[in-house]
Amino acid sequence: MKKYIPNTITCLNLFSGCIGVLWVLKGEYTLALYCVLASGIFDFFDGMVARLLHVKSLIGKELDSLADMVSFGFLPGAVMYTLLLQATDHVYIPYLGFIITVFSALRLAKFNLDERQTSDFIGVNTPMNTFLIVSLPFMVSSFPLVLGNVYFLLALTLGCSLLLVSELRLFSMKLSSVGWRENKFKYIFLLVSLALVLAFKVTAVPIVFVLYILFSVLHFRQQVADV
Repeated sequence: MKKYIPNTITCLNLFSGCIGVLWVLKGEYTLALYCVLASGIFDFFDGMVARLLHVKSLIGKELDSLADMVSFGFLPGAVMYTLLLQATDHVYIPYLGFIITVFSALRLAKFNLDERQTSDFIGVNTPMNTFLIVSLPFMVSSFPLVLGNVYFLLALTLGCSLLLVSELRLFSMKLSSVGWRENKFKYIFLLVSLALVLAFKVTAVPIVFVLYILFSVLHFRQQVADV
């Protein structure tokens, strides 16, 4: 039975993503955020459990990508669609929010084939991108001129989409060792991010997103300097 456990966890990721999409389309962003958090937790643990139980499989890998496509591909596209729907009276422009979904699919396909991404990421990973997009509705009331601007939202859609398939190298939280020197930027990022989220909750996510890119650049520069 143990071989079915990781795939069951992956299916819970998919199930949470499906429900999250429905909440987004109903404008219930808080409930959608909870679903994204649940999907993120399931996505983190399915691979870990597969490794611990020594039951990694090709079907598990494919299922993981299919689940991520809904939770971290279709869902953020739906969020951007609803934001654009509120920002413009144009009939067709809101559909451009699903460009994020298209590029998420490209990102996931690329990840499955790219052997350079076994320990780190090339391009922004789909869960990080999703958390950024899902955080936006919570800031509309604070920044209505920005997040209510159709041109800004379209530019953000394009920017996030390109980051998904970019050659930007970003660290993952997989640790080959727990030493301070080789992981100091990861540890600092985690501590600063935790402090920001505790202080500002979901509105801290865009800052965490920028810090993730910044600390990743510093991390890999240090690796080059140490060689």
